[in-house]
Amino acid sequence: MSSNDPLLQPFKLKHLTLKNRLMSTAHEPAYSEGGMPTDRYRLYHREKAKGGIALTMTAGSAVVSSDSPPAFGNLHAYRDEIVPWLKALADDCHEFGAAVMIQLTHLGRRTGWSKGDWLPVLAPSPIREPAHRAFPKEAEDWDLDRIVKDYADAAARMQAAGLDGIEIEAYGHLLDSFWSPATNHRDDEYGGSLDNRMRFSNRVIDAVREAVGPDFIVGLRLVADEDWSKGLSKKEGIDIAGRYARSGKVDFLNVIRGHIDHDAALNDVIPIQGMRSAPHLDFAGDVRQAAGIPVFHAARIGDVATARHAIAEGKLDMVGMTRPHIADPHIANKVMRGAEASIRPCVGATYCLDRIYEGGEALCIHNAATGREGELPHDIERAEKSRRAVVVGAGPAGLEAARVLAERGHQVIVLEATGDAGGQINLLVRNPRRREMVGITDWRLSELERLGVEIRYNTYAEAADVLALAPDLVVVATGGFAQSPSLEAGEELVTSSWDILSGTVKPSGPVLLFDDNGGHPGMSAAEVIATSGAELELVSPERFFAPEMGGMNHVPYAKVFAEKNVRVTINTRLVSVRREGNGLVAVLGSDYSASTLTERRVAQVVVEHGTVANTDVYLEMKAGSRNLGAVDYKALIGRRMPLPLKNEAGGYDLIRIGDAISGRNIHAAIYDALRYCTLL
Repeated sequence: MSSNDPLLQPFKLKHLTLKNRLMSTAHEPAYSEGGMPTDRYRLYHREKAKGGIALTMTAGSAVVSSDSPPAFGNLHAYRDEIVPWLKALADDCHEFGAAVMIQLTHLGRRTGWSKGDWLPVLAPSPIREPAHRAFPKEAEDWDLDRIVKDYADAAARMQAAGLDGIEIEAYGHLLDSFWSPATNHRDDEYGGSLDNRMRFSNRVIDAVREAVGPDFIVGLRLVADEDWSKGLSKKEGIDIAGRYARSGKVDFLNVIRGHIDHDAALNDVIPIQGMRSAPHLDFAGDVRQAAGIPVFHAARIGDVATARHAIAEGKLDMVGMTRPHIADPHIANKVMRGAEASIRPCVGATYCLDRIYEGGEALCIHNAATGREGELPHDIERAEKSRRAVVVGAGPAGLEAARVLAERGHQVIVLEATGDAGGQINLLVRNPRRREMVGITDWRLSELERLGVEIRYNTYAEAADVLALAPDLVVVATGGFAQSPSLEAGEELVTSSWDILSGTVKPSGPVLLFDDNGGHPGMSAAEVIATSGAELELVSPERFFAPEMGGMNHVPYAKVFAEKNVRVTINTRLVSVRREGNGLVAVLGSDYSASTLTERRVAQVVVEHGTVANTDVYLEMKAGSRNLGAVDYKALIGRRMPLPLKNEAGGYDLIRIGDAISGRNIHAAIYDALRYCTLL
């Protein structure tokens, strides 16, 4: 059935017909094992192919040389063993009509020497990249010769694996480091003029083209403007793009704007929540017009309407929706069947990338199945027998539990103590910059309405209220309460971060905020206090502030703290608080020196110490349950019924999830709900 939707129009790229205009650009989810794209990696891309995407670009990036240590769990494109793994991945995706490509690179200085085989990091000139902190050696002629060959050999492996093409990476890595005046200070034939600075990348592309022949698709993901006073200019960047377009050796350009040598710059290239949507889209359109060959682009194109605009207005040929496909790998199919409203939204939390950059694997903040396709489904299967389920609490955990149970065909009622769903999300969105997080709640409420689930608000459920509904299954998702750190004195004098975020207590400076939780709650409260105009000191016992939060989310907080002159004090613990006159005195100590104490005279002390579980209804109902609240963790992990029969006289199964167990985060709460409820 034909469609006039611009996103659903096929696109001819050389000999390859892409079935629509949606793609996932190259990124490294860090699912590899030993540098190989094993089953977890394969199933992650297969799900997007199953979901209707036209092109999934693997790796971000696959490294072509052993002296390009894998900083992000990168695939090892320099090893022959990768070929059968990639062939299996490509075959799976081709089964659903999706094309598969891979991004190849030498990371240059964007890595660390103490990873992989501990070989020296290299760059055009010995200029350190702040993000990875390695001091690189200046690349010698023999380095360049072998790396050119490594690119060609890696490209040949990708062709042998049956991939549809490759993309050569040139932003923040070795190739474009030669282009940029900021990183290339050479005085030989590879430095100085633009012709000289392009010499190495020309050699690489020539060698790759010779290795794979004229018909194999070869693209270039390039920075066309570093947006940096000492870096590559827009004029030179578009000149480079045009030269490669006219060469006939490159079949498409994937356009980037900005530089990525530190966290703040990276956020401008890959914006997060609270930042402008699609900030570089018009620039990519300018490059497309100048180059005259197909142009791809991705940078916070977070919704279908923006993606459709990008294609309809001729700004792009293929539109990258990479983080949105982590949130919902079935975007294309939902567009095709007219179900755009059911697309799980990307809320810009960037939990996915923060985890990668901090050494973890990519996980979506509110789709726990992504990256776990081998154990958890994106499409929920119906249960063999319908049960009557009561979910207590309508925060992220409770809403997800209700959604999954309803999809399973169970009769579900949700009891919520307050007048609104969302739980702690309702606090964090009080920080204006994080308002998009409400999408986590709104999407689930929309799904529950579709599924016919009843939510009873303003019902502070006790055991009798739950039992009156004659449940066969009870899910306790009551969340937690803010708690204070243990102080020697003065706990009654402190204010919680929740009070600040909710607006119950207004900031009154000077303020001392003590945060030993290390995540968003304390940082959001600090941002609200700082932007109110109150003088603020942020105190943490950690070696650096907010260790539970990654670098990309660190940036907007750090920006506010710098602009509002917030004092940040680390390695320091709040010991006690006392009242003195009209103010408070906060006594600060050190874990490293018991004899060291200092004092701060302030108007307000705010504390963030996570949550304590709200267990009342769970404990009331435990004795009457069949499993006595017990969980067989081995069975849960093995994807079998996890609730053992402990009490034959019990009338219902009982589980608790999310912060009702212990204080964690949104992803953990949603993961709890999905992994349990798909088995019940």
